[in-house]
Amino acid sequence: MGRRTPAEQRTNTASAAAPATAAAAARALALAAGLLAAAVAALVWLAPGGVGTPDPVEIRDGASADAYRTLSDAAADTPGWAHTLLEAATEGTLLALAALLGWLAWTALRRRDASALAGVGLTGAATVAAYGISEALKLAVDEARPCRTVPGVDALATCPPPGDWSFPSNHATIAAALAIGVTLLRPRWAALALPLGAAAALLRVLVGAHYPHDVAAGAILGAALAGALLLAGRGPATGVTEWLVRKAPPAAGRVQPTPAPTPRPSSSPSSSPSRPR
Repeated sequence: MGRRTPAEQRTNTASAAAPATAAAAARALALAAGLLAAAVAALVWLAPGGVGTPDPVEIRDGASADAYRTLSDAAADTPGWAHTLLEAATEGTLLALAALLGWLAWTALRRRDASALAGVGLTGAATVAAYGISEALKLAVDEARPCRTVPGVDALATCPPPGDWSFPSNHATIAAALAIGVTLLRPRWAALALPLGAAAALLRVLVGAHYPHDVAAGAILGAALAGALLLAGRGPATGVTEWLVRKAPPAAGRVQPTPAPTPRPSSSPSSSPSRPR
């Protein structure tokens, strides 16, 4: 039997790896589907009703309302400077998470890392999609804001106008999607990204804008969508970004390697072939 050529060896290796790659993709897809199914079940359980009813849902008692009172009152008892800090932090946490994702995008562009670019793009897409779904859920559930419903609570933040519904929290949705995306793309940053995501959700309760179950639902929605999209879509998306990276010009300021100079033949007499003696 003749020896196989390198091209034949590469073909056989690729053929052997194809079933393993397909199996890994199937497992990722199944895991993503399970994650989304669990998130849907959790959202149904957390939803306070309201779907199909003309009147808004008003929650004045129960575990979530009690926790809202406790946390809002604790925040209200802090000094005035802390009130300003808490309100600013509700937006600051989102900006910090967006900055982390932006830094990942910048470094991926500089390094022309197709896999990282695909992950950043999917995280951004998941964040936008999760926000859109949260807005649709708000319109379906029609839960009134606790700052308008729960008596005896002095919210730190200005209460949104009537019709700006509470379930789920948009801030928690966006924060969770960004935090999970950053964590999956750069696991070493989990110690920074995950606390920022949790803080963004908790702050919405502390300033009086949401019930705890609102931010829990938003966090579940954002985290599940980002996780599922990265699990199931990163492989195919990487193939697309690899093609784009090959077609794109080098990033501005990127140092290109200088080709080695071509050696010139020496003209010295010692370099000429020696004559046979």
